[in-house]
Amino acid sequence: MLRWLIALLILANLLALATIYGAFGPLPAAGSRETWHMSRQFHPERLAVRGLAAPESVDPAVVGGPAPSPPIQASSLAP
Repeated sequence: MLRWLIALLILANLLALATIYGAFGPLPAAGSRETWHMSRQFHPERLAVRGLAAPESVDPAVVGGPAPSPPIQASSLAP
């Protein structure tokens, strides 16, 4: 019984070794198959901080004051 277990473990190790050395083709992580991931990365050296102009800014919330009313238009429903 122990001989079969040892033979099975040796066979499994040989199979793993053959897989690592590429007997069954390249591993999925070996190549760059999805190259668009690299083009979508952020590059901190390309980022620039700029101030907001008056038209781009929104009304800031006043701490401690009442909440501003939202610009919602309401009308009655027709029967």
